[in-house]
Amino acid sequence: MGIRLNGKPVVQFLREHIKSRVGELRKNHIFPTLLLIRLGEREDDIFYEKSILKNCELLGIKGTVKQLPSSISMDQLKKVFVEANNNPSIHGIMIFRPLPDHLDLNIIRNLIDPIKDIDGMSPVNLEKVFEGNSTGFAPCTSKAVMEILKYYDIPLNGANVVVAGRSLVVGKPLAMLFLDENATVSICHSRTKEMPSLTSKADIVVAAIGKAKFMTGEYFSENSIVVDVGVNDDGTGKICGDVDFDSVLEKVKAITPATGGVGIITTTILLDHVVQACERLTGI
Repeated sequence: MGIRLNGKPVVQFLREHIKSRVGELRKNHIFPTLLLIRLGEREDDIFYEKSILKNCELLGIKGTVKQLPSSISMDQLKKVFVEANNNPSIHGIMIFRPLPDHLDLNIIRNLIDPIKDIDGMSPVNLEKVFEGNSTGFAPCTSKAVMEILKYYDIPLNGANVVVAGRSLVVGKPLAMLFLDENATVSICHSRTKEMPSLTSKADIVVAAIGKAKFMTGEYFSENSIVVDVGVNDDGTGKICGDVDFDSVLEKVKAITPATGGVGIITTTILLDHVVQACERLTGI
């Protein structure tokens, strides 16, 4: 049976590091502050918001919320970003996605100040990730995958890695982060022919396709390290990953669970980015 790569010890490890840095900032009367922008009343957004604010409190970070109507115009939203960008007491900005259909995400990507873009959505930050420039904020889920592998001492140097998924939120930036660690990376997607023949030969497989229990035992070998990024409804209202966890656990070397795995690390990475942004903005 494979080893479960749980996210909780990774979160605890990261939290200790964040707390000590927050303590240093507070000695200088600087209080790292996060602004969350929420449009409308989507249940998912409200749930995530509560989780972020709870973690802010735990780590000594100030979390503030700007709640706006989902009908807000692009011009009004622009003003909110300009104000937040220019406010020296705000160090990190995040807007909940997906956005209402009438708003253009590409415009917003270019509006946010890259140094305050803790969710890694600005083209400037993505460009830095693709250049291997460590001053860029990578999308939090991609970074969480790397943190869980490093915490459990999974060798990355020279590793053969397959990333299943090619989104700008996970797949593409994650491939770049693996290249920075001297891994050899292949990206698969929904049009890839005979995907199991590629994934089963890899040392590390990251599942980020967005289809419930899509990857079954044939996709892996007994030497596979599997990181499941997927968050799906299994049809009964329960959360499941992109990997059929119960059948695959018996076969692989190690695997992250769908709940309590990568997902719980993502929020901690977001807050780590707030502290980083605060340190850069204040020179501490």
